[in-house]
Amino acid sequence: MGFTSPKSLAVAGLLFNAFVWGVCWWPFKQLEAQGLHPLWATAIVYAFVFVSIALWLWRSGQLLSWRGHPGLWLMLLTSGLTNVGFNWAVTVGDVVRVVLLFYLMPAWSVLVAWWLLGDKPTPMALLRLLLALAGLFIVLKTPETPWPVPESLADVLALIGGLTFAITNALLLKLKDTPSSSRTLAMFGGGAVMATLAAIAGLATGVVAIGAPPAWSWLPMVALLGISFLFGNLALQYGAALLAAHTTALVMLSEVLFASVSSVLLGAAQWESRTLWGGSLILLAALLSVMDTSQKD
Repeated sequence: MGFTSPKSLAVAGLLFNAFVWGVCWWPFKQLEAQGLHPLWATAIVYAFVFVSIALWLWRSGQLLSWRGHPGLWLMLLTSGLTNVGFNWAVTVGDVVRVVLLFYLMPAWSVLVAWWLLGDKPTPMALLRLLLALAGLFIVLKTPETPWPVPESLADVLALIGGLTFAITNALLLKLKDTPSSSRTLAMFGGGAVMATLAAIAGLATGVVAIGAPPAWSWLPMVALLGISFLFGNLALQYGAALLAAHTTALVMLSEVLFASVSSVLLGAAQWESRTLWGGSLILLAALLSVMDTSQKD
């Protein structure tokens, strides 16, 4: 297989998408340092991408109605909450810890598929669930706390983001017959809408600060995030269309590596023994999920 073969390019596309999500914490932190809360940053970035895609689809005559596809509104909600949880968490929390808690997604998928798709869990699926929950127990349990509970807002956001990501993935499967352009708009529109609503609710309750007034200095980072997410999504769709599902899932796990290495090198995370041990069990559960998928392909 040559470096320019379709499959090689597909893997490269998936790696690029994983890299984008693995290092997006840095631009969000830079914007927060300049007074732009990650919720407002998410709303601005996703609104930019949403409008760009909508205009392109409209000009090309591919902008299709959502009538007859009410499930797209639920996807808008869950994908939006995923971005709210992940982007906020990696900005205010330990990046490695956040990414590991977010990657409980394969465990949540077992329960979500049972509830949403009617897929009863197999013994292997239950094993993945137990491994992931054991990893969660180790990561969350500290010597100072009697129970393994989230110790920060970032922990809660990461867990919610992983759960809603699992629901979004199940909805993508359930809505596979809907137009792909409508699904794409739902996901980016969800990021814009839900981040805006969360920011407004946060302002009303005092959880989110007003922050600094708009500044031109925000523009480079906002543009960088918007363009990166847009091309990352396109690369993901290209790669996922050419590769087997288990290969896609395996390559996307590289996001954990990108996030861990970049955050430790730049001082945004620490290597704690309980995080390493618990994270190893969570990643093992994710790898078993990949192996279980490969048996079905």
